[in-house]
Amino acid sequence: MLDGIAEAACEQDAPLVIEIGPGRGALTECLLARAQRVIAIEIDPVLVMYLRQKFADAIAAEKLTLIESDVLKADLGAWGPAPIAGNLPYYITSPILEKVFATGPVWTQAVFLVQAEVATRICAGPGSRDYGYLSVLVQAQAKAERVMEVPAAAFRPPPKVESAVVKLTPFNSGIEDIPKFLRFASVCFRMKRKTLRNNLAAAYPKEIVDALPEARMRAEQLPVSELVRLSKLFA
Repeated sequence: MLDGIAEAACEQDAPLVIEIGPGRGALTECLLARAQRVIAIEIDPVLVMYLRQKFADAIAAEKLTLIESDVLKADLGAWGPAPIAGNLPYYITSPILEKVFATGPVWTQAVFLVQAEVATRICAGPGSRDYGYLSVLVQAQAKAERVMEVPAAAFRPPPKVESAVVKLTPFNSGIEDIPKFLRFASVCFRMKRKTLRNNLAAAYPKEIVDALPEARMRAEQLPVSELVRLSKLFA
């Protein structure tokens, strides 16, 4: 499974790959076998010390660079264009995804191990109960693929949830102002089970909202392209 994640993240002999949260270096080993250089960002100083000992030769050969930092504060674009991989801490998956997207066109693709439920939400299409703001956040900026299931038994100790690997490939959606669109989308999904009328009326003039043919629909029924069109009407 680790080899599969590394293979999905970068081609053989790739010049560079960035790893988020290497932990004890299980995925790091596989990435080092494929890439010429790995940048690994780890926040835990104890794990950083462990990794420095475990990968002393790779560090000495400048194949591995360890960055002791909170990934949310790190500059992911500091090393130039590169794929990003990692086993994301489940409780901050969304902020990390937002961080990656905010990096701009520097990342070439991202392969992340996430909670299976989160993977479902990332890849969900409109009309399903799993489709929500996280789906729109990702799909407005990248193609999302679910590439592998990872059972709890694959971990030591096993967690209480199943996991999955998602691959994100950035593309130009044509949305002129992504942050502005995402602010609009967040309002649309503010109360997921309520209609657009109820959600938008809290932020926009009621008469404009009521005039929308889609006012009685829920945001989860609309594809990203329709949400983009609506955001332009309210711009």
